[in-house]
Amino acid sequence: MRNWELRVDDIDTPTAGPGQVLTKVLSCGICGSDLHMLKHGEEARQLSDELDDGLPPDPTRPIMFDPSGDMVMGHEFCCEVVELGPDVANLVVGDVVVSMPVAFDAGGVHPLGYSNNYPGGYSEYMVVNEMLAMKVPDGLPHQMAALTEPLAVGIHAVAKSRIAPGDAALIIGLGPVGLACIASLKMQGIGPIVGADFSPARRALAEHLGCDEVVDPAVESPIEAWRRVDGSKPLVIFEAVGVPGMIEHAMRLAPKDARVLIVGVCMQQDQFHPMLGIGKELSLQFVLGYDPLEFGSALDAIATEKVDLAPLLTGTVNIDGVPQAFTDLGNPDAHAKILVEP
Repeated sequence: MRNWELRVDDIDTPTAGPGQVLTKVLSCGICGSDLHMLKHGEEARQLSDELDDGLPPDPTRPIMFDPSGDMVMGHEFCCEVVELGPDVANLVVGDVVVSMPVAFDAGGVHPLGYSNNYPGGYSEYMVVNEMLAMKVPDGLPHQMAALTEPLAVGIHAVAKSRIAPGDAALIIGLGPVGLACIASLKMQGIGPIVGADFSPARRALAEHLGCDEVVDPAVESPIEAWRRVDGSKPLVIFEAVGVPGMIEHAMRLAPKDARVLIVGVCMQQDQFHPMLGIGKELSLQFVLGYDPLEFGSALDAIATEKVDLAPLLTGTVNIDGVPQAFTDLGNPDAHAKILVEP
């Protein structure tokens, strides 16, 4: 990506520094946040610059990319180690790994997939830090291992929601993030789980993952579906759409004392009426990412078949096919997750 446009080009093969390994990308999922970044990243970037302005130096703050320079996206990756950098002790050439999408060196912290210095997974080669790399268990296909990152997002969102057995869940938006939330909720024994999406294909995927009730919002209000199947347990609403207006929509749906968990990545300015939350005494929680333990538990859940995410894989492309794949993902009935296989 350069100047908020995609193009396919040749770049130099990156070099692994101390504590790093050079890897060959096997699979990398296209994330909805990448689609949002391409379309609305300029607005989000301006806000980030405003928030960072005047802050004291912080070596742990990720280095922001320059949109006028080359940036290779892709942060849901599985790759094979092909070369060791200095001081690498626990990985060998041939290891298949996943990693949290962060690289660090003497210059600072670099978000993989959103960095001018480190190419992400829509490329043939990328560098990862040994410290963050996790070996993929033998026998797990690299396509499935590439789903570790999106599942970790759902695991983290569910943890942040503080939902517990005895609570109910309503998921608004059944794209990969909403589906990851359902998978995590199901692993924790939460129910009933109600899912809402206009797409029949996505509703079918939610049912596959264990959603107790799915609803087309054009036919039935999601909150009425919850009342129909339960209506008594404390409710947590997961807003997993990430477009303007959805926070207020979730607040309008919410019953008194509900919790609203905002996991959809909206990069545009939004607004809502505070009286909706005040009158109902709602709790709003915004979430981002995951921690290393949650990332590791996502890999374990996939490897031990606690969840079956295979139906989410609806297409593969090579690097030349990435721009078209961004367009194709705009049709929710055609695709859930497209993998780039360089």
